[in-house]
Amino acid sequence: MDLMTLATVAAFAPLVGAILAGFLGRKLGRTFAHTVTIALVAVSFSASVGVFMEVLGGKTLTQPLYTWLAGEGWSFHVGFHLDRLTAVMMTVVTFVSLMVHVYTIGYMADDPGYQRFFAYISLFTFSMLMLVMADNFAQLFFGWEAVGLVSYLLIGFWFKRPTAVYANLKAFLVNRVGDFGFLIGIGFIFAAFGTLDYAPVFAKAANFKDTLVTLAPGWEFPLLTVTCIGLFIGAMGKSAQFPLHVWLPDSMEGPTPISALIHAATMVTAGIFLVARMSPLYELAPAALSFIVVIGAITGFFMALVAIVQTDIKRVVAYSTLSQLGYMTMALGAAAYPIAIFHLMTHAFFKAVLFLGAGSVIIAMHHEQDMRRMGGLAKYLPITYATVLIGAIANAGLPPFSGFFSKDSIIEALKFSTTPGAGFAYALALGGVFVGAFYSFRLVFFAFHGKERFREVAHDHDHDHDHGHEAHHDDDHGHGHGATPHESPWVVTLPLVLLAIPSIAIGWLTIGPMLYGGWFGNAIAPSATMTELAKHFHGAGAMVMHGFATPPFWLALAGLATAAYLYLVRPDLPAVIKEKSGVLARILERKYGFDDFNDWFFAGGARKLGGGLWRWGDRAVIDGLLVNGTARVIGWFASVVRRVQTGFVYHYAFTMIIGVFVILTLGFLHIKGLG
Repeated sequence: MDLMTLATVAAFAPLVGAILAGFLGRKLGRTFAHTVTIALVAVSFSASVGVFMEVLGGKTLTQPLYTWLAGEGWSFHVGFHLDRLTAVMMTVVTFVSLMVHVYTIGYMADDPGYQRFFAYISLFTFSMLMLVMADNFAQLFFGWEAVGLVSYLLIGFWFKRPTAVYANLKAFLVNRVGDFGFLIGIGFIFAAFGTLDYAPVFAKAANFKDTLVTLAPGWEFPLLTVTCIGLFIGAMGKSAQFPLHVWLPDSMEGPTPISALIHAATMVTAGIFLVARMSPLYELAPAALSFIVVIGAITGFFMALVAIVQTDIKRVVAYSTLSQLGYMTMALGAAAYPIAIFHLMTHAFFKAVLFLGAGSVIIAMHHEQDMRRMGGLAKYLPITYATVLIGAIANAGLPPFSGFFSKDSIIEALKFSTTPGAGFAYALALGGVFVGAFYSFRLVFFAFHGKERFREVAHDHDHDHDHGHEAHHDDDHGHGHGATPHESPWVVTLPLVLLAIPSIAIGWLTIGPMLYGGWFGNAIAPSATMTELAKHFHGAGAMVMHGFATPPFWLALAGLATAAYLYLVRPDLPAVIKEKSGVLARILERKYGFDDFNDWFFAGGARKLGGGLWRWGDRAVIDGLLVNGTARVIGWFASVVRRVQTGFVYHYAFTMIIGVFVILTLGFLHIKGLG
């Protein structure tokens, strides 16, 4: 197959699967729904690997499929831009999606919305592929919005639960805030360049380096800086960067497979991909890079702190995702774009392992998510435990696992970067290494080691529903809380094992060519930071050996040791520390008050504004004055006129005489006035 055919198959196979499962799934049954979607996502993955191999051989392609809209001198079309950046994203997205599809068979086995779920996740995969394969901003925006829409459907999949409805609405609205900035950026590009196609925009970008744009009288800013910040605000929404991060932890209300798909390899990494794709523009806008690196540093460190006080196993992983996205954003701000994509790839595997591993624990615990009701699970769930441990080591950045290579590269990039704010980011990134290792191993030790706390809550089937936990039936496992957990079925553990393998090896295998071998070619703009880093790289093995002598390694080790002491040696201490911490612990538990502020200011303000408009606008002005007021005036006028309509002829004759008299009098006065 030629490159264009492979790309077309890769993009549209999941869409076909979604349509078939969505429209025929209910009629043809569950087996049909999962078979057709998994088969077509497997076809998409195979085609993506084909694209990867073709691109690896030196081929690239930018070609429209069909024109959607055209005018004088411009056109919007659907097309594919296939280069090495696209190939990496396609392969990662389709592989993780395939693993999630297989895993879903076991996880959603008893859910009445089984067929609908498979249709949604296939549609999500199609939307993400359209986003990463686009060759123009219009198609990019279509994929961007489609991903947002399907994530709304998936986060609120259990739509009868108020918490799920609240979470998907929150995700949808926060992403609209980001999209406003994104549209502004696209608008400036179209106004300046006269096209939305990538190639001419990147080719002409240097011509606009010194162009200023007036945002308000006396307020002039560089055009590319304003454009790049606008695009990054869109990325902040999708990639959950401070302060638009608030939707991601709540999105844990969706089923665990979609938590893995949205938060590991796909939706949240769309913003990272966007900035890397637009690197030719960002290289010309240093102020935008400075903004990016500071936002990434704040997200990376402060969200990691929140993870250490979470007791819901999925929320720990969710805040971990926020922190890792912060690291990717720091890499972008340091102009180390290939490292951001490298960390995106390694993170996709080990974070999918952690999410799916958490889901395996939830299945075994009869849909219990609170780690305070777990403990000692390692001997009951050996495969899940081993894979989660691999994910935790990679997440902590310990050598020689994949997370070490990407996280250490980010920290080195911050050290050598000339972007203003990189020093601040470097300090927070180092702090984040300790915290990241601590929360990663806290999860492992809290859930899998120590005392078996799940026996203390035997026969208590209802407490998890009150906290918005996943609340569908699990009769196949045949046990309630307090019964002995057992390993999940193979459809759950096989994806875990297959994702754990690249979590160990992918960093070692790919760091050299991907970062320093010119692997991305023209897909990503060269930068001074990457040139400087290349001077210090002497191979993966040398990096591992050197890694044992660097601050990140010892900080990660200190985080591991602290977690081991607090949760294995002295499990009584965390409660004491929490009590002594007082206001600090409360701040972290309240997530810095962002949710409270949003509920009070934005949600509460919107409700008050809506209530006021209804009370004074709708009820008082429209209903009271215009509708009812008009009716009252007409009624009064009718009552007056009704008195004249008596039915007696002499009344009408008398009225006519008076009328004639009035008309004659007015006529006489008028003539006299003219004289």
